[in-house]
Amino acid sequence: MPFTATTCRATTCRATAAGLLVAAALALTTGCHGAPGKGGEGSVTAVSPAPAPPLPDGGSPPTGRGGRVACTPEMLRFHAGALPRRNRRMLLTVTNFSRRTCDFAAQRYPLLRFGNDRRPALPAIGASRPLTAVSLAPDDTAYATIITSAAGGPGGTGRRGRKIAQFGVALAARATPTQVGLDGRSPVHVDPRTARVTYWQTCLEAARKW
Repeated sequence: MPFTATTCRATTCRATAAGLLVAAALALTTGCHGAPGKGGEGSVTAVSPAPAPPLPDGGSPPTGRGGRVACTPEMLRFHAGALPRRNRRMLLTVTNFSRRTCDFAAQRYPLLRFGNDRRPALPAIGASRPLTAVSLAPDDTAYATIITSAAGGPGGTGRRGRKIAQFGVALAARATPTQVGLDGRSPVHVDPRTARVTYWQTCLEAARKW
């Protein structure tokens, strides 16, 4: 069974009692599965360009093994921004705003490209791979941390790379990347030669470890 954000809430947010008021419950669960930009760290994300509307009930999104529906850009809202107090780190989130559960079984980490760079998509951090593919029920969110450069790059001893205000995110090989804009505070310095990205994670805590 795919590991879902609902499962994540059950394991990392069990301190939230069923009898609490809705507002209190949201405050307690934000760290594990909160709305982007509403954590205790302050706003870290910005909405990507206007997403397409969700697929109608009669639509036919791609299916994988066992008839599972693959997540597509039309089903998701993307957010991205620098992580406060985390040097050389950005956070990428995707929220499923469709009426269907989807997963990332076919491509388990985001394929990221910066500017007009013809380099291959950023490699993934192998140790960040979850045991099972991330699955998103409607309104659930997944997270990925982007390490923007090696320690010797921006913020270290060197100054390679460039500042970017948006980047491309693809969910499958040979797919056209979706352009995701960063928050309006400032661009982020990225060195595509040494940058890395985690696999999709169901909890913000899991993404922030890297």
